[in-house]
Amino acid sequence: MEVIKVKCIKHRYEDQTEVKVCGLTFRVEKGEKVAIIGPNGSGKTTLLHHIIGLLKPIRGEIKVFGLSPYKNFKKLIPKIGVVFQDVDYQLFGPTVFDDIAFVPRNLGWSEDRIRKEVNKILKDFGIQRLKNKVPSYLSGGEKKKVAIAGAIVSKPELLILDEALAEVDPESKEVIIKKLNKMNKELQTTILLVTNEIEVIKKFADVVYLMEKGRIILKAGPKELFKRRTKIEFCKHF
Repeated sequence: MEVIKVKCIKHRYEDQTEVKVCGLTFRVEKGEKVAIIGPNGSGKTTLLHHIIGLLKPIRGEIKVFGLSPYKNFKKLIPKIGVVFQDVDYQLFGPTVFDDIAFVPRNLGWSEDRIRKEVNKILKDFGIQRLKNKVPSYLSGGEKKKVAIAGAIVSKPELLILDEALAEVDPESKEVIIKKLNKMNKELQTTILLVTNEIEVIKKFADVVYLMEKGRIILKAGPKELFKRRTKIEFCKHF
């Protein structure tokens, strides 16, 4: 089943600046773990914002679960978990517990179920001590862990992570990657991760897309990508 399809999209901002994401067609099948890599300004975040439905393309094709994400935002968003590059935009609960519980509460879960699932993920991530803390006072790495916990606690069908593992300490990074791989294996969760960390790609990705200057220039498995890196010179971006 094709979860995402993006084909040569163009977006025009209010100041008339135009941004394109063209090149190879971007396809993601159900249950795939996909890494998107490339230098700053290559269009990675623009691509993700179109997939989520935050931006409306003026040209091109984009489908998520067979629907236009911008036109069907309210219908699709319960299926999607998101961690933005700047997590301060999404951490607004009075406590860490409330922040992680935000989506389950909006989905109508019972408080007993919410308490059970939130406490479980706090334990899984080793952040029980943060439970009653105010999110805005946490360190950068702690904020990322809370944001990831909040994105996956409701077990979304599609998980989108924009540089979500940046600033996370190596030990916690291992825990989170294992959790993501477990979700993928047990629930067939489709996961999109923007990262330029080679070790993360090796431990996580089934498929890697390389972007440069608004173009998707390569699709490959991690092993193939690293074998070809001297030819495509992608390593200069990291």
